[in-house]
Amino acid sequence: MKIISFNPFRTIGMKNITYIKPENMFREIDKIKDADFILFPEYWQVNSLVYGLKKNIFPNIDTFHLGHNKVEMTRAFMATFPKNIPYTRIMGSSNSTIDIIEEEFGYPVVAKEIKNSMGNGVFLLENRNQLKNYINKNEILYIQEYLPIDRDLRVVYIGNKVISAYWRIAEEGKFHNNIAKGASYSFEDIPLQAVDLVDRVAKKLGINHAGFDVVEVEGKFYILEFNVLFGNEGLKHQGIRAEDYIYKYISNNDPNKPTFPGIKRKVIS
Repeated sequence: MKIISFNPFRTIGMKNITYIKPENMFREIDKIKDADFILFPEYWQVNSLVYGLKKNIFPNIDTFHLGHNKVEMTRAFMATFPKNIPYTRIMGSSNSTIDIIEEEFGYPVVAKEIKNSMGNGVFLLENRNQLKNYINKNEILYIQEYLPIDRDLRVVYIGNKVISAYWRIAEEGKFHNNIAKGASYSFEDIPLQAVDLVDRVAKKLGINHAGFDVVEVEGKFYILEFNVLFGNEGLKHQGIRAEDYIYKYISNNDPNKPTFPGIKRKVIS
């Protein structure tokens, strides 16, 4: 199996792999055409690889498209698992926007930039001035109900299964649960209901590489979002190598791997 990776940091140690810089894609187009799998292309490459060259990519096209921004993934959640997401409004800015948000959500309320990660672009708004400042800086508004939590659960899904789950606990008095914002890990008391929810969501939406953020409020589980290029630090604490699971998954889906019909043969003695 011939594999090309556009991201060497996420595919360290894989066999039969060739690394190409994304910006050299068209210079190396013959190698790409000859490859069986393309790993971790950048988003601008995805459509050309899949629709133009008909290549197998990982993560798959479903993961890339739905994970491109919070609007795309949230609308997919609304359509498939509406009871498992916080109340959310996606809207443009208008003269009535502030009144609508204050009437439907009140304060505090959570506002997000539609493309960001590691806790960046997520704001806890506590008054009208903060809301106005957010609106002035964002053409698309992503407003979500505030949930009283001090931690979230990162559930890592690779291939066709959950491979890890751990709590990210915010520093006392802090709003963000992200490790990049100073949160800590806990690998104890992982709720199986949350793991099962992520498994069902990923299979329903066709996602094969994502770190899901799940929270629990009064015994109910909500998915906040998922990150296609999630951090691996929590996995390292558990001794888990994501690239091993990726390689096993694509090996099982190798287009050159021979398949045999499931015909039961009668044994004659």
